[in-house]
Amino acid sequence: MIGVFINCASVIVGTIIGIFAGKKLNDDFKKVVFSCSGLVTVVMGIQMALEAENMLILLISLLFGGFTGYLLKIEEGVLHLGSLLEKRFSGNGSTESLFAGGFMTASVLFCSGSMSVVGSIQAGTTGELQTILIKSVMDGCMAIVFSSIYGIGVAFSSLTILVYQGFFTLAGSVLEPALGSSGITALSAAGGILLIMIGLGLLKIKEFKNANYLPSLIFAPLLTILISSLGL
Repeated sequence: MIGVFINCASVIVGTIIGIFAGKKLNDDFKKVVFSCSGLVTVVMGIQMALEAENMLILLISLLFGGFTGYLLKIEEGVLHLGSLLEKRFSGNGSTESLFAGGFMTASVLFCSGSMSVVGSIQAGTTGELQTILIKSVMDGCMAIVFSSIYGIGVAFSSLTILVYQGFFTLAGSVLEPALGSSGITALSAAGGILLIMIGLGLLKIKEFKNANYLPSLIFAPLLTILISSLGL
């Protein structure tokens, strides 16, 4: 679990740096940060999505995941959790606040890529930390950028990282052979679509309820494994 703890620490440290640096930036500079972050996030998402081995499976996964998320009201639940954390730690809670938005956006961003899964599984099965350490550096840099916009809420995404990557680390020996390379690739491709959604939101082009599509990360590898087992 040491790799997961390092990843969480990098986000917290990045957030602290971003908050202090953000105070020195005027609105014009923050717009530049939004634009650059949005563009880079979109590019990252496109790269990941294009790795999909089967676009039809990706589409179906997104549809099933989106429907499931809307039925379960995941977006509302995540925002509510962010609001509760804000009330607890800052005393000023609003469902639509920057705190809740930062918590949700950072949580999805830091946990949607294949590096989250692959790095955690490697750390749990072989003790290899290189992948997760690289991800930690990347997440820390992104935390600096996002916390300059959203504030302290970004730091609390470390709780999501702890639960999500901790699960894959502890269950790595079982999940790696179960998912296989195709399953992990499918999961990464679905995560890429979520990153594109985040990027478009940062660019003020289109706002999505990103968290409602999180179940896609489950449907993508499961459908891939199912199709493969049926020989289709």
